[in-house]
Amino acid sequence: MGTDFRSVPELMDMRMLLEETIKKISPLNKQAMEIAIQRQANLTKPPGSLGLLENFSIRLAGIKGEIPEKIRKKAVILCAGDHGVVEEGISAYPQEVTTQMLWNFISGKAAINVLARHIGAEVLLVNAGVKQQIKHPAVIDRPVKPGTGNIAKGPAMSRQEAIEAIELGIEVAERAIKKGAGILATGDMGIGNTTPSTAIISVLTEIQPGLITGRGTGLDDSGLKRKVEVIEKAIRINQPDKNDPIDVLAKIGGFEIGALAGVILAAAANRVPVVIDGLISTAAALLAVKITPLTRDYLFPSHLSEEPGHQIALKNLKLEPYLLLKMRLGEGTGAVLGIFIIESALKILREMATFEEAGVSREKN
Repeated sequence: MGTDFRSVPELMDMRMLLEETIKKISPLNKQAMEIAIQRQANLTKPPGSLGLLENFSIRLAGIKGEIPEKIRKKAVILCAGDHGVVEEGISAYPQEVTTQMLWNFISGKAAINVLARHIGAEVLLVNAGVKQQIKHPAVIDRPVKPGTGNIAKGPAMSRQEAIEAIELGIEVAERAIKKGAGILATGDMGIGNTTPSTAIISVLTEIQPGLITGRGTGLDDSGLKRKVEVIEKAIRINQPDKNDPIDVLAKIGGFEIGALAGVILAAAANRVPVVIDGLISTAAALLAVKITPLTRDYLFPSHLSEEPGHQIALKNLKLEPYLLLKMRLGEGTGAVLGIFIIESALKILREMATFEEAGVSREKN
C-alpha cells in the first residue's frame, strides 16, 4: 500500500462509512461453532486439555462461518499520532521520537518489523496524526491533523475529526482485507499516548486515574504523579460523556487511537479476527465495543501489558489475555505473537487426528 491509497473515496459523506460498518457487524455463527466443538471433542486428547487453544479455534469458526482451512495473509496495522499533552511533561521521551520511530519502521529495523517477519505478517504504517509529514511510499499518509490538542487545556479534537480518525482506520482495514488479509493485528506509535489511553479507560470503566495510571516509557515517581494529575485535569476540564464513545475520543483521545478503533470495527464487519496489543490498542477496543457491543466477539487479547490500566480495560471487556511476558513496548509486538498462537490453534483443529482416524481408544466411561 502506498500513495494510491488516496484513491479510496474521500468524498463519502462523513458518518456514512462508520454507520455502514456498524450495520454489517453481526453475531458469531453458532452452527459453525458447534461443528468445531464436536471436532474438538473427537481429537486425540483429553477434553479441554489444550485450554484456550480450543476456545480460539471454536471462535474462529464462529467468525468465519466455517472451520477455515488456514489463515490467509496476516497484517499488522500500526497507526501513529502525536499528542499536545506532551507539553505537560508526561513522557520520558521527546515528541520527535514519534517521527523518528516511523522512519525506523520504514527501514524494517524495529521490534515490530522483526517479529512480523518471523510470522510472515505485513506491517502497514498509517500516519493518523503525526506533527511532521511522512512522505514515503511505505506510509499511508492521511493525518487527520498534525497532532491533537493538549487535553489538559481543552479537547483533543472536534467530534468530526474523531469520526474522521475512526473512518481512516476503517478504510485502511477494508483495503487490507480486500487484498487478502485473513487476520489483523493492531499496533501504535505516539509519544505520550498512554496518557489519553489511560484517560479513556478511566472514563469508560469509571475507575479513578490514580488507580490505573502507569509509568509509560519509564517515568520516575514525580513524573508518574504529574501524569495522574494531568489525566484528572483533562477529564475534569473536558467532561467526556461516558455513554458516548465518540465524545470520549474527541475530548481526551488520540488520532491513532481512533484509527485503531476503526480497524477493529472494520475487522468485525468483515468477519475477520483482530488481535489487540497492549494499553493503547485496548483503549481503542473499549471505544469500538462501546460503539457496538457485538465487536467484542471478534477480539483476541494477545498479552497483559505492564501498564495497570490494561488489566482493568481487559476485565471490563471480559477478555482474558493469553501471554504474560511483562511487555510494554506497543507497536503491535504482543499482537503479532498472538497471531502465532491463534494460527497454532487453527492448525490443531484442522490437522490433528480424531480417535477414529488414529485408531486410538477413547477414555473409559
